[in-house]
Amino acid sequence: MPSFFLAVLILGLPLNLLSLWVFFHRLRRWTRSTVFFFNLTLADTLWLLALPFLIAYHLDHLYWRVGLTLCRAVRMFYHNYFYLSIFFVTCISVDRYVAIVHPLRSLVLLGRRQTCLLCVAVWVFTLLLSTPVGTMSLMQTCPGSNRTICTLYILLSETGESLPYSLVCTTIGFIFPLLSICCCGLRSVRELRHRPRRPDPHHKQRRLRWVLTAALVLFALFYLPYHLSRNAAIIVRAVYPDSPAYWRHADLAFALEMCFCSLITCINPLFSCCIGGQFRREFHDTFVAMFPQCSGTQVASAVSKRARMVARTRQEMCAVTPVCEEPAPRSS
Repeated sequence: MPSFFLAVLILGLPLNLLSLWVFFHRLRRWTRSTVFFFNLTLADTLWLLALPFLIAYHLDHLYWRVGLTLCRAVRMFYHNYFYLSIFFVTCISVDRYVAIVHPLRSLVLLGRRQTCLLCVAVWVFTLLLSTPVGTMSLMQTCPGSNRTICTLYILLSETGESLPYSLVCTTIGFIFPLLSICCCGLRSVRELRHRPRRPDPHHKQRRLRWVLTAALVLFALFYLPYHLSRNAAIIVRAVYPDSPAYWRHADLAFALEMCFCSLITCINPLFSCCIGGQFRREFHDTFVAMFPQCSGTQVASAVSKRARMVARTRQEMCAVTPVCEEPAPRSS
């Protein structure tokens, strides 16, 4: 686990910091999807900044040295991050559905102010949803080695609180968003198929279908096994409370899923690049500026920069009001 987390930190933190830099310094026009992707990237970055605590904890053979407050904070934020990621991916899917099926209402239903308020509501709701993790996380001392461990609520022997809480989080934080993504995806694809075929040089419809499919694949690939293994680890403890030997396989599966789900922090920036055309261009140009030695990227960067300068020049020309000519003097 520490080796895997360290690899994720080395790969994911530069990608997400670069994405945040692009959001703040390169993107001039923010759409609804841009706001959702920014919050998703911010959640990834905050989780990666908390990851060194877990890496040091595992490298120190599960010896927690920084107190109960940080133990509860790290465990709660780890749990909170997954549902932030789930809800923001759901928001992106619903946003695409509204833009496809109800294009005229989308501007009223999800304006800039409503989008920002929705993001704030997601942060507050996930924080409240993860608050019980802080109360259930404990520091325990091993009797044989006097090591102090930061116990995750899933690995507690008493399941009277952990099992109902895990099932509630699975229902609210995973099943409902999964059904929403499936419903939005199916209705959006059906709407795109019934539309008359028109020239689509920029492949917008194909890109929209790809967005909805990618969101569903992310759910199925990462979050379904995570919730299954988490609930299985708690259920095994509830069924065999006095037989720790039965817990090993379920605990191992859950530990592997914890490692695998951490890869989502590296995939989300690439997901943003594949969906947002403007973000992809700016991200590419920034990457080329930082690593100019990459072969074949200088020409592409120059072409992209030239196209962007031409677009800005046209916008400035369109925005300038033409000056009226002075009337010619009348001849006497």
